[in-house]
Amino acid sequence: MARISSAQILLVPALLMGSLGLAHADDFYKGRTLSIVAGFSTGGGYDLYGRNLARHLGKHIPGNPTIVVQNQPGAGSLTAVRSLDGNAPKDGTVMVIFNPGLVTQSFIEPQMVRVDFRKVAWIGAVTPDFRVCYGFGPNGVKSWDDMMKRKEFILGSTARGSGSYINGATLRVVFNAPVRQILGFPGSGDQRIAIERGELDGDCGSYSSIPADWIASHKAHPFIRFIEQRPPEIPESATYVGNFAKSDEQKQILDVVNVGDEIGRPFIMTAQVPADRLAIVRKAFNETMTDPAFLADMEKQQLPVNPLTAEQSEAIVVKLAKASPAAIAKAKAIYQ
Repeated sequence: MARISSAQILLVPALLMGSLGLAHADDFYKGRTLSIVAGFSTGGGYDLYGRNLARHLGKHIPGNPTIVVQNQPGAGSLTAVRSLDGNAPKDGTVMVIFNPGLVTQSFIEPQMVRVDFRKVAWIGAVTPDFRVCYGFGPNGVKSWDDMMKRKEFILGSTARGSGSYINGATLRVVFNAPVRQILGFPGSGDQRIAIERGELDGDCGSYSSIPADWIASHKAHPFIRFIEQRPPEIPESATYVGNFAKSDEQKQILDVVNVGDEIGRPFIMTAQVPADRLAIVRKAFNETMTDPAFLADMEKQQLPVNPLTAEQSEAIVVKLAKASPAAIAKAKAIYQ
């Protein structure tokens, strides 16, 4: 009979505990509800991405929990982010989709955001944010030169720090464009109503958030984009904003403020979630990103899917943390 070493004797309980821990994690979500909190009102891009994920994520989580979407607008989605370490459950039953411009702002104005995105539990992102600015209507802005010749180009936004605000402020601060921004909208759905009423001249936001009928009927005129990469669905008329940078200072500022667009449509949990449950949700997210039914739903709604894993999302935040103090200081003016 083979002798059992003392090391093997010690290993058996560890293996049993590990398997019991995994079994417990796999059983945790059975009969439970997992909430996806969208940091904006209903009808906007973040809300749509959250609801599409909610329809498919549960089948990739052991126990097949019910997935619901809750809307918690406020402070450009910062209210929802802060709730994770506030009054939200810390057991792995709540995640948030939020405006990634807050990540940049957390380095530029840490006293305003008070969230360290290097210390949250990243789940992943459905796609980078292919953001554009567009004019609306037959007499709307249709090009960079057209915008620069106008007396003013009126845009709306939820709050300072939101993606639409940062895009508009980038044009205003970096390039002295005649942009005037009106704050306080609950979400992009409300802004679209104001655009149709003629109260706003257009918008800056994700290309996928522009109503499809506005694109098809040529009511919306995308004329600028904020990521150099141009997917096929974005028209060539949307020129990369970096092409208009005339100085190293302008280029450095763009490198900082556009980092949020790289993260795009991000999902996070609190870092207080138990590691085994976090691993389950991350795995489920990655599997959902290749789920044929999910992809079919997204294609039907013309919503892009170019996913980032949790690790890739974290790497972008780490890259931003290495930006020079000079570049951070120059970018700060965009948030003021």
